Amino acid sequence: MDSPDADETPPDRRTAGFKDRTRIDAARRRVLDAATPHKRIERLSLVPADGRALAEAVTSQRAVPDYRRAAMDGWAVRAEDTFGASDRSPGILRVADDEPSSSPETAVGPERAVRVHTGSELPDGADAVVMIEHVERVGEELEVFDAVTDGENVAPVGEDVAEGQLLFEPGHRLRPSDLGLLKSVGIDRVQVYERPTVGVIPTGEELVQSDPAPGEVIETNGLTVSRLVERWGGVPTYRNVVTDDESALRAAIQRDLTKDIVVTTGGSSVGARDLLPEVVDDLGEVLVHGVALKPGHPVALGIVEETPVVMLPGYPVAAIVNAVQFLRPLVKHIGHLPDDPPPTTTARLDQKIPSEPGVRTFARVKVADGAAGSDDDSERDDDGSAREDEESDSLPTATPTRASGSGVLSSVALADGWVAVPEDREGYDAGERVAVERWEWSA
Repeated sequence: MDSPDADETPPDRRTAGFKDRTRIDAARRRVLDAATPHKRIERLSLVPADGRALAEAVTSQRAVPDYRRAAMDGWAVRAEDTFGASDRSPGILRVADDEPSSSPETAVGPERAVRVHTGSELPDGADAVVMIEHVERVGEELEVFDAVTDGENVAPVGEDVAEGQLLFEPGHRLRPSDLGLLKSVGIDRVQVYERPTVGVIPTGEELVQSDPAPGEVIETNGLTVSRLVERWGGVPTYRNVVTDDESALRAAIQRDLTKDIVVTTGGSSVGARDLLPEVVDDLGEVLVHGVALKPGHPVALGIVEETPVVMLPGYPVAAIVNAVQFLRPLVKHIGHLPDDPPPTTTARLDQKIPSEPGVRTFARVKVADGAAGSDDDSERDDDGSAREDEESDSLPTATPTRASGSGVLSSVALADGWVAVPEDREGYDAGERVAVERWEWSA
């Protein structure tokens, strides 16, 4: 049985193994509760502020537009001078200027019109714009075939943004469109939270960076995890490989306690060379060791001198799954960044995905587009939804890349996402609708 609320770590992990495994949501909650968001703030110009979390509310410094402007190409007029104008009985106005005007220098007086372009400032005295297709110029006169009302085809002051309007709350993550809005209201620098720092420590005496001899393995977890941290909004420091030695591991962790988060790869299980949980427990506290998820249940989560330590398993797929489930939320939490769920695609399985009851299984899948279907041609039920037979034809197909194997990195790299089988299911049958999490597409 899983023990979602167990607070005590077995005194001898190598003997006890993983008889009790914490449910994934409880494990995540436990480490997030132990972590404190940092308070470091910096002031940045707009381009480097992209993707950063605001540290203060932002209000508009000016209205947009801050002048009345023409919303159409045409002629600026007094609306009252066009009343009664029609195709049969056009209104006659005097042309105020031979050249198109985009400034208020030429005022609009009684029965007078000034040429304007979309976005140009409305001349003094004008209160409306007649579209260019509704007039005809004859010499110095303008025949108006359509009456306009006060304010018609005119963008008022503050139509887009009012002066003093609240634009963003603290904690909002800035997007490219936000940067354009800020620039439009006269803001060129903002207060944002610094990106959280993460020390990434690959461990294992068998790891090398290149040219492996028999029995050696090229280090990939640290590279992958550091790049994920960067994508999630953190600043990774990718360290050299640390061998399976208690003193070396202790020193490596202590060195990176200046970071907001320490993450290690390998050495988190209960084997003779899995020393990290003991080292972390000696330096601080292991909060969780063994989680009810697959692949990667030997993950461990701890805290040392108020710095969370994420001990990822050494198998590549297990390391990635656990990084997404635990490291990503920590980066977001400590960096004041929104922890939005990954985008998902609804698909139909073409093969069965087995799962152990009480364990959340992450099955890697490839997604292929279904047959193109037209909503207009499909039959629908009374509630407006597409009928099952029509819908099944148009849904994408999800194909597992590998049913098991946490050491097969290609099963993730060649997948489009994964299907998370919840703890209360014994898997999904072929033909079932599933949500494919596109975790690598999310920031």
